[in-house]
Formats: sequence, C-alpha cells, structure tokens
Amino acid sequence: MNFRTQIPITSTTLSNRSQINHKSKILLFGSCFTKNIGEKLNYFKFQNIINPFGILFHPKAIENSITNAINEKEYTKNDVFLHNERWHCFDAHSELSNSSKEELLLNLNSAVKLTNQQIFKSTHIIITLGTAWIYRFINNDKIVANCHKIPQKKILKEILSVDEIITSLESIISLVKSINPKVKIIFTVSPVRHLKDGFIENTQSKAHLLTAIHQVVEPRNHTHYFPSYEIMLDDLRDYRFYKRDMIHPNETAIEYIWQQFQNTWIDTNSYNLMNEIDTIQKGLSHRPFNENSTQHQEFLENLQLKINKIQEQYQITF
Repeated sequence: MNFRTQIPITSTTLSNRSQINHKSKILLFGSCFTKNIGEKLNYFKFQNIINPFGILFHPKAIENSITNAINEKEYTKNDVFLHNERWHCFDAHSELSNSSKEELLLNLNSAVKLTNQQIFKSTHIIITLGTAWIYRFINNDKIVANCHKIPQKKILKEILSVDEIITSLESIISLVKSINPKVKIIFTVSPVRHLKDGFIENTQSKAHLLTAIHQVVEPRNHTHYFPSYEIMLDDLRDYRFYKRDMIHPNETAIEYIWQQFQNTWIDTNSYNLMNEIDTIQKGLSHRPFNENSTQHQEFLENLQLKINKIQEQYQITF
C-alpha cells in the first residue's frame, strides 16, 4: 500500500546549459522559503545573492525592488522614517532597519547597486511568492513590503486579485528580460502557511498566486515553475514535516524539497563537486574530543589539502 503521493517532476525539457552549475550566477527574491533554498545553494558554494532588500512576501514588493534596482533609485531621507527608536523603509524588510538613518540609507543604496549588478549578470533568478495579501500605508496610499509594526489604524489590508498578480509578474519578467534576455526565471510558491491572515484567507491567497503564476510561465520564454508548495502539501502532507509552530517546514521537509529542486535544476555534472564540498563542510563543522591529538592534526591537514584543491581548481572559497 502506498502512503505517499509523490509529485512528478521532470527535468527532461532542460538542457545542461539551462540548469544551474557552479559557474551560474543566481539571484533569489521572496519569502522566507527563498532563504531556505538560498542557504542550501550557499552550503554547496554556488554563486548566489539572497534577498538584498530582505524577505519580501508579495509580488508587488518584489516588482518594486526590481524596478528600483534597474532604475538605480537613490534612497534619501524622504524614503525612511523613525518608529520605535529605529529607522525603517517601507520598501525593505525590518532586517535592514537601523538605529542610524545614515546606515539605513547606505544599506538601501548598496542593495540597489548589488541588485542592479546581479540582474545584469544572473543566469537564473528564483522568485518565491509567499502571499497575495498586501498592506497599504493610508497616508500616501503606498503598498509596503513590510509594515514595521506601524499602528494598524494607519494600514489598509487587501488581497491582490489574480489579474493584479499577473500584471505584476509580467512586469517583473519584462523588466528583467529588457536588460538580461537570456536569464532563466524560476517561480515557486512558498509552502509556509500564513495563518495570521486566517485559514481560509491563506488558502485564497495561495490560490491567487498559483493561478497567476501559471498564466505567465512559459518554458520557451525561459520562465518556469517549481512546485515546492505542492511537494509540501501533497507529497509530505504530515505535521511531522513542520516545525513546532505547525507553520514552517522543518529541516527534514526543507532537505526533501531541496533534493527535488536539485534533481530538477542542478546540472548532474556538478554532483561530484557538490559531494566534495559536502565532505569539506562536514569536516569544518566537526568538533573533536581532543583538538591537540595527532589524529585530529592529521585530519585537519587532510581537510586543508581538500580545500586547497577545490580552491585552486574552481576558485571556491570556504
């Protein structure tokens, strides 16, 4: 008896030139699940940049970040505000917020420059959408990427329609392709459940995102969909694959979804190098019983030889 519903994923439509290898340059935008995939890419020493403006949950926030980066927007004091003794920007996640206005502006403009450079040279852009729910700052009718705990009476919550999401995604694709026509764009929907919006509201939100994405993806135009949401809900489909909050995928689930992503999007020619890097990473995290033992010193010498070989052959740093 089969107690699983395995999601069929095939990479037969992708050539090796379309897949990711250690020469690829990857830019990731989106929800906290983007960070999960990005950290796996980091672990295996792929060339990637993760969320220069911090975690972005909805398509309008991602569109705005890409637009500002391509147009080389310069953030000024008019773009930031002081709240709870910290300076914030509505275009960025609170992880960029700072007690210094000057530091925040410096970080925002550095993010613009970094994103601009990476869009030009990226081979792959991965966009993970988390929610269709958005928040609008009533004072200026601006859609914000993050509310930064502004009083609720100053914020209007609404859900993007399917057509509005389609328009936003088409804008993202058009903007990126205008300066980098050969880049591959991979869309996915975060399996993280946004239950603060409500159970029904979360389902409605994910449905809007999924419907919109499938209206814009076209492999012949190098735009693709990866089913991380479906893998979590229809393949794993069990609370043992969630963290204790019953909202976020746990390490087992993340590892499983990563394996499916690897099987689909990572060039098989990179597997041997990934295995070598994995061995080195595990060696670097090893904690010996006796650091001064002869055995451990020999282990460190062998590990350093492996690192030197990888660095010389592939210009990868640890």
